[in-house]
Amino acid sequence: MDDVLRESVRALSLAPVTDITEHGSAPGPATTRWETGPDTVDRDLIKLVLTVVELLRQLMERSALRRVDHGDLSEDQEERVGMTLMLLEERIEELSERHGLTMDDLNLDLGPLGTLLPRRDQ
Repeated sequence: MDDVLRESVRALSLAPVTDITEHGSAPGPATTRWETGPDTVDRDLIKLVLTVVELLRQLMERSALRRVDHGDLSEDQEERVGMTLMLLEERIEELSERHGLTMDDLNLDLGPLGTLLPRRDQ
């Protein structure tokens, strides 16, 4: 069983961390690739799950803001949705810190498309 797991991890592992600008890509800040291995599987899985949850949280937040702007929510619903989204954001940050991740670590680089999540300072 360990051999199957080891072979699966090797087959699915991504390129090691490298400076993409070394390979002749567009000029700009150096970008890194995700590195994973058998010894970091747990942390990498947490990182992936938290990234997906953060993406969904941001999409729900934008949807809620649009609904508020259009007057589709009552004041009670606005309060409940706002509180839920704030608590979810706090929990994501807590879990990230517990596993040694920053919120920037959750923001995947999609190459020419930019990053998955908008920067928090925008």
